[in-house]
Amino acid sequence: MAFPLHRSFSMTTLFRSIVLALSVLTTLGAAGAAAAPSDDRVLPVESYTSEKGKTLARTHAKALGDLNAQIYHCMPWVEVQKQSIGFFKPKNATQDDRYLSIRIFVEQEPSPQFAGLAVEERASSMFSRYVGPLVRRMAAYVPPTGDPAVDGFTVIIEWLKQHPAASSDDRPVHETMAVFIDRPTALEFLAGTLIPRDLASRSRVMAWDGASALGPLSVSAWEDNFVSTYKVQNYQLEKGVTCQ
Repeated sequence: MAFPLHRSFSMTTLFRSIVLALSVLTTLGAAGAAAAPSDDRVLPVESYTSEKGKTLARTHAKALGDLNAQIYHCMPWVEVQKQSIGFFKPKNATQDDRYLSIRIFVEQEPSPQFAGLAVEERASSMFSRYVGPLVRRMAAYVPPTGDPAVDGFTVIIEWLKQHPAASSDDRPVHETMAVFIDRPTALEFLAGTLIPRDLASRSRVMAWDGASALGPLSVSAWEDNFVSTYKVQNYQLEKGVTCQ
């Protein structure tokens, strides 16, 4: 069951203001990142379960490594999950569709204002901030126009919802959103003929609260330039690295 949003213009403006005000927590020092990212973020060829997946992985092996490095250097406040970059079969696919996929954890401190929003509104904020920029980066390294075997894109975003109570032994609670974008939708978005709002409406979005599946989620989206404008204090790029 989807959860449609019903919001006035003034409330939408408030939600966007809250998102822009969120503080991002990083543990990076003034020296900047290490010279290279871990190479275990890309799913190895032998882990694929079909010949189509293995062929895609072999064909685009260097591109996937370069994508990992780009996000590592240029988005230092996110953590790419282990073996999460690759050509995964999307959930509920009835054939061997292979979506170029990535899963990130956003190193962001929980905010009372953000936590006070409905789950659809938190997901809409994260969609607006990260999904479009990540799809563009993924497509820059593996252009779907150059390989018809790329059936779409998957972006999975995880963030800390709340810390456990000081007197509790509970683990921190994370929220997760998985966004599945089919090939025709992705091509329109990358060509600039699909605005974020329509990208959101045509994507399939699933959500989890901790380990509890929330099912399909209806989200909205808007233009958000956070990824291209946010700067981590005292962070310096490695020599020779440029960010798109």
